[in-house]
Amino acid sequence: MPNGKTVIVVMGVSGSGKTEIGKLLSEKLSRPFYDGDDFHPEANIQKMSSGTPLNDEDRKEWLISLNKLALEHRQKGAIIACSALKKNYRSLLRAGMGNCIAFVYLDGSFDLIKSRLEKRKGHFMPVHLLQSQFDALEPPSKSISVSIDETPAKIVKEILKQL
Repeated sequence: MPNGKTVIVVMGVSGSGKTEIGKLLSEKLSRPFYDGDDFHPEANIQKMSSGTPLNDEDRKEWLISLNKLALEHRQKGAIIACSALKKNYRSLLRAGMGNCIAFVYLDGSFDLIKSRLEKRKGHFMPVHLLQSQFDALEPPSKSISVSIDETPAKIVKEILKQL
């Protein structure tokens, strides 16, 4: 990490644990945490809530706003939870960041993540949209990749080791 100031994007499909892992990393690294879901335009939330998956055009404005957030925190660092499912989405997030951004991919099976989503309460992302997330997913080749089969504490320990 350049000067320890990297913006870390915790990525993966819905239900992979981005928020929980991001918050734990935020505590360990003393950096602010931002949940990408909080930056979705209302139209995106309504679309997902109605059971319709987002398309690339829906996501573009959202990804640009997260890139602006990353740029604002380029010097002091931050943790951002964002699905970042496709290579071109990660390119939008990376724009202007140089080597001051790192991606941490939370990797898990469809069945494990589906079981987690079925237990989750009060989130706008319905379980039946999970397949659309896996369909869109282009696992990153240049990232830290960790299995979500472990406890959150072990996952964070592995991420910190790889950073």
